[in-house]
Amino acid sequence: MPPQPGPAAGPAAAGLDENVAAALCYLLGVLTGVLFLVLEPYNRNRTIRFHAFQSIFLWLASLVCWIAVLIVSSAIRFLPFVGWLVYLVLWFVFSMGMLVLWVMLMYKAYNKERWVLPVIGPMAEKQAQS
Repeated sequence: MPPQPGPAAGPAAAGLDENVAAALCYLLGVLTGVLFLVLEPYNRNRTIRFHAFQSIFLWLASLVCWIAVLIVSSAIRFLPFVGWLVYLVLWFVFSMGMLVLWVMLMYKAYNKERWVLPVIGPMAEKQAQS
């Protein structure tokens, strides 16, 4: 009886291609980012590690921005006449901006493009190399 071939090395052995795993890193923010940093064999792939760290750092940055928008919008809401309008516009712009960024990151990762975000991107690259 001939010997059976061993499992293929790399992320494909686990069932996900590199680009699919990279895109999934962004799906649920910090949750999927940490998940791909823990799961074998994805945690050894530098591309997937980069997207996982960038997803985590983006989630943290968006949390900080959300708190800032919350504080500013709460203060503006009480202005007479235009307060509520500015409040709604501010939240709409923030929400749509985060939605577009999230979709673009998943799209770029799926198409095997490395989109390095300002500030958090270099931090993610540094963490992915270690």
